[in-house]
Amino acid sequence: MAQNVLLTGGSGFVGKHLTDVLIDNGFSVSVLSRSEQKDTPSITYYKWDLKKNFVEKEAVLKADYIVHLAGEGIVEKRWTKKRKKAILESRTKPIELIYSVLKENNKTVKAFVSASAIGIYGAITSHKICTEETPPANDFLGTTCQVWENTVDKINTLGIRTVKIRTGIVFGKNEGFLKKVVPSFNSGFGAVLGTGKQYLPWIHIDDLSEIYLKAITDEGMHGAYNACITDNTTNAGFSKTLASILGYSIWMPAIPAFFLKIALGEMSQAVLKGQRVSSQKIQKTGFEFQFTDLEKTLLNCLH
Repeated sequence: MAQNVLLTGGSGFVGKHLTDVLIDNGFSVSVLSRSEQKDTPSITYYKWDLKKNFVEKEAVLKADYIVHLAGEGIVEKRWTKKRKKAILESRTKPIELIYSVLKENNKTVKAFVSASAIGIYGAITSHKICTEETPPANDFLGTTCQVWENTVDKINTLGIRTVKIRTGIVFGKNEGFLKKVVPSFNSGFGAVLGTGKQYLPWIHIDDLSEIYLKAITDEGMHGAYNACITDNTTNAGFSKTLASILGYSIWMPAIPAFFLKIALGEMSQAVLKGQRVSSQKIQKTGFEFQFTDLEKTLLNCLH
């Protein structure tokens, strides 16, 4: 009988790709959904409602592994007080709900793998290369990720192996980050943001999905792992490469930081700042990235 992986956020960008990878590798998949969904031979859907603190317990009780991907988008709306609360709670409440079901039913799973983000290192631009040992920053992104990961650690107290995947910018075909920026570049209006010196740690969706698969199957993995390429890609380098692939050189002046701050408020930190991040720890597990060259990766995603 196929081992079962329960996904939160299974209908999102990463969740859909990971579902395909899991099925291809012989797993059955369960997905927690807020709406009614029709089951398929490989995917079973279960209802949950975070506002009502409800989840169909069968989904948790039949799981061999749990992967937590759910969470409100970081750059979808301005960071009002209400929005910040929604961003945090959309990440922590699912963990607390699953924790309560596991504990109350004395249920164990082989691993609990959770998304996290390189935002834990803060909205800062420096030449420092952050490792998993780098302390969390004290800004909104840093504290949010820290609380997120601390909530994951509650699962670990149940004797369950926990893994936290600190993800960078994810590239996919007309999905995620590229879906937001390619239209303006396609129109010939691509531009550098701010100074353009902010680093842009990135990863291809195929590599990210394989990292999750490895986290599920590799019993030696536990704790936090950075999931992005260690290179010197900056916003300016990315912008110029993308424009070149689309057949032109950037002619638009850089969008001033002050304009982005006015337009986006505090959220502008997410696009105006960025650090380099080390992938050494995940590579030491034997994982090999398929996509390490920015231009080739963008070509793969655009064609």
